[in-house]
Amino acid sequence: MNRETQSHTQSPAQPAFAPPTPMMEQYLEIKAVNPDSLLFYRMGDFYELFFDDAEVAAQALGIVLTKRGKHQGHDIPMCGVPVHAADDYLQKLIALGFRVAVCEQTEDPAEAKKRGSKAVVRREVIRLVTPGTITEDKLLAPADSNFLMALGRMKGAADPSYALAWIDISTGTFKVTETAQDRLLADILRVDPRELIVAEPVFHAPELKPVFDMLGRVASPQPSSLFDSTSAPARIARFFEVATPDSFGTFGRAELSAISGIIAYVEKTQKAERPPLSRPEREENSATLFIDPATRANLELLRTLSGQREGSLFKAIDRTITGGGARLLAERLTAPLTDPAAIAARLDSISFFHSEPRLGEALRLALKGVADMPRALSRLALNRGGPRDLGALHSGLAAATTIAGLFTDTVAPTEIGKALEAIAALPQQLTQHLEQALGDEMPLLKRDGGFVRAGYDAELDEMRALRDESRRIIAAMERDLSEETNIRSLKIRHNNVLGYYIEVTANHAAVMTGTDEAKARFIHRQTMANAMRFTTTQLAELESKIANAAARALAIELAVFDTLVKEVVAQAQAIRAGADALAMLDVSAALALLAAREDWRRPQVDASLAFEIEGGRHPVVEQALRQAGEGPFVANDCDLSPEGSARHGAIWLLTGPNMGGKSTFLRQNALIAILAQTGSFVPATKAHIGIVDRLFSRVGASDDLARGRSTFMVEMVETAAILNQAGDRSLVILDEIGRGTATFDGLSIAWAAVEYLHEKNCCRAIFATHFHEMTALSEKLARLHNVTMRVKEWEGDVVFLHEIGKGAADRSYGVQVARLAGLPQAVVARAKEVLHQLESGEVSGKTERLIDDLPLFSAALRHETAPHLAPHPAPHIDALGAMLDGLHPDEMTPREALEALYLLKGLANQTGE
Repeated sequence: MNRETQSHTQSPAQPAFAPPTPMMEQYLEIKAVNPDSLLFYRMGDFYELFFDDAEVAAQALGIVLTKRGKHQGHDIPMCGVPVHAADDYLQKLIALGFRVAVCEQTEDPAEAKKRGSKAVVRREVIRLVTPGTITEDKLLAPADSNFLMALGRMKGAADPSYALAWIDISTGTFKVTETAQDRLLADILRVDPRELIVAEPVFHAPELKPVFDMLGRVASPQPSSLFDSTSAPARIARFFEVATPDSFGTFGRAELSAISGIIAYVEKTQKAERPPLSRPEREENSATLFIDPATRANLELLRTLSGQREGSLFKAIDRTITGGGARLLAERLTAPLTDPAAIAARLDSISFFHSEPRLGEALRLALKGVADMPRALSRLALNRGGPRDLGALHSGLAAATTIAGLFTDTVAPTEIGKALEAIAALPQQLTQHLEQALGDEMPLLKRDGGFVRAGYDAELDEMRALRDESRRIIAAMERDLSEETNIRSLKIRHNNVLGYYIEVTANHAAVMTGTDEAKARFIHRQTMANAMRFTTTQLAELESKIANAAARALAIELAVFDTLVKEVVAQAQAIRAGADALAMLDVSAALALLAAREDWRRPQVDASLAFEIEGGRHPVVEQALRQAGEGPFVANDCDLSPEGSARHGAIWLLTGPNMGGKSTFLRQNALIAILAQTGSFVPATKAHIGIVDRLFSRVGASDDLARGRSTFMVEMVETAAILNQAGDRSLVILDEIGRGTATFDGLSIAWAAVEYLHEKNCCRAIFATHFHEMTALSEKLARLHNVTMRVKEWEGDVVFLHEIGKGAADRSYGVQVARLAGLPQAVVARAKEVLHQLESGEVSGKTERLIDDLPLFSAALRHETAPHLAPHPAPHIDALGAMLDGLHPDEMTPREALEALYLLKGLANQTGE
């Protein structure tokens, strides 16, 4: 039948395409509910993806894209990943910013068949995997927190109020803070969430577009219903199983909106499971040092500008042993304190371990036995844990007991004392139970069994013995029966028909059947030509036990596992508090070790406006120089403290050559302030830091082409933010303001900025510049002091001393630096000539004379630098050959090659060749 006939004879009611199969119907229904996620659809031992999901996943994961059947007349794209390797693929997808809906079979296939031969196994999405909700070990870096954040907004009569709530579902951390629109981005980047959820209307608010553009795929819109502040108290109370959330504290409407949003999102993604989150803890903005986004990036606190840990401040100072300790150190670095008393408490802990090195070393040795208890606890509570998570909790609790014993009869400072109290409150009964129940070797999956210690459960031991030693048990029974009946030929055998049976020769049958008692005990099964076969109740029971021993053994172990998990989750709060205490001890001991090995000193931190550093060093550069074998770091002083009766701190105007160390000096003082307020010793011989409430740093240049911003525009935007926000307690670090525009424009802007910092902001500041004219400001501005990077000239060369001294530089030595960078000698020589003419005033602004006298563009210089391009004096065939001999293609630039080609062509035309 041809197509026309087929079309003509088809019933009008018949669909153009065959309907989807029941399985594909189920897939489409589930996918419709999860349109923004890649659907991992469980089919046997694979998670399959179809349609657009398959095409996207195949490209992202680099796996084969195939097809399965047809839908609406088109092939259905399909790809799949093995269930046992799903974590590896999830890691790649999450890293790329995708969300994944995991759809599992929630029904036994045998049950599905009872509904009919074409019935589809019931499937449900059991979990939404998003960047902010992962808990798997493979997907998490031990030293990195994995924060999910929610933004709440309430429109008020005046300006709207904002709040941020953030959790780490893998550890249970839950914090909330109020914020304002002008510091929203800074507060988000301080926490550095993997995922930020926002109500749809807020996400599309024009005034917040720059914030979400900067965050990129981290921010995702969610239904407004998740953030309803009216229903928030009931949702919070239900989640934490309390009558009212008032006991957590009094929260504003924006805070309630953020808390409710994040809880609703957790319920949405985790389905029936509930992570053991701590109760929301408010974090006051004034309690931490404000660091704006540009400063945070420029100072490379946790990562370098290229996104690497290597080269960051965190990498340079991290000596922690545990994952929890590393995360706490990172948290402290990103949120230094502003309360001198709280800072002093942290410094006291470090001083304690600094003065007790043996105790610190013993503690660090014991901490090696501490696994990541909060993350293990979270996985167990979410029903994603395994025996190794129980083992991690056991080892951590046991190590905590050992650690507590190290401090017996020790007078410890307040912070360490509180930590020891939390460790002492850990449930000892749970520790003992885990010790009794768990074996020495933990399998990865609970279904593998073998994790319950021998002797813990008598029935389990019996089942294991039956499973593993059935031959020995049967042999023992055979021996006992042979001795009892005095039949030496008695055997216990097995076949697939009878199972286990007792076999005796025919002439011994009377022993088995001669009395009523024997007949009752030995049950006849089969008569053979020369033998008879019997069984007993005991043998039948043993056979049944042997047949079911493996399954029963695993069932017992799984029951033990569930019991232990319930006990662990019931003690979640105490375990988390104990883990936090161990992390604090880890950080304090690690920073004490760092101070001892790197010769760091305890800073004095108070409420004054002092900023006095003696022998300050850059914590990252110093270690890099040592590792490279390039000699010691040159230490420098810095004093921005108020002088005499001055009410405000000083401003240093720093001049000096490129390569002299200005940027290093700027950064090191900012990093020393951060370290001091973090509660750490600092790389200096002495440091007195008056609390800094806001830190601003503008060091380095970069453009923002995606938003249409040039390097100079970015510089001006960041400078404007500093001038508009800095106060008298701020520390401002500025480098080369105005360099991105014309000389007079740049000088004017830099000049006015320094005056504004002095008169309006009244802050402590270091301002580095190449505009030497600005040094005259020291005569006008009382708090401004000229300092310079010292250099020494020797036989025409410049030696950078990397030392700070009073006074001003008279030049920048840019030409010398250009020579060191490898510029062609002709360029360096000509630059010196031009510089001499400019400095001597010979040209007096008349650049025409420079252009007329500019040999860089003359034929003579071109021939000097590229002699093979000089034309031969005579248009002769010999000249053409000589020209060719003088060409060296590997050494020529494209422009030189083109000029040579034209020259050769001209010579060829002249010679007629």
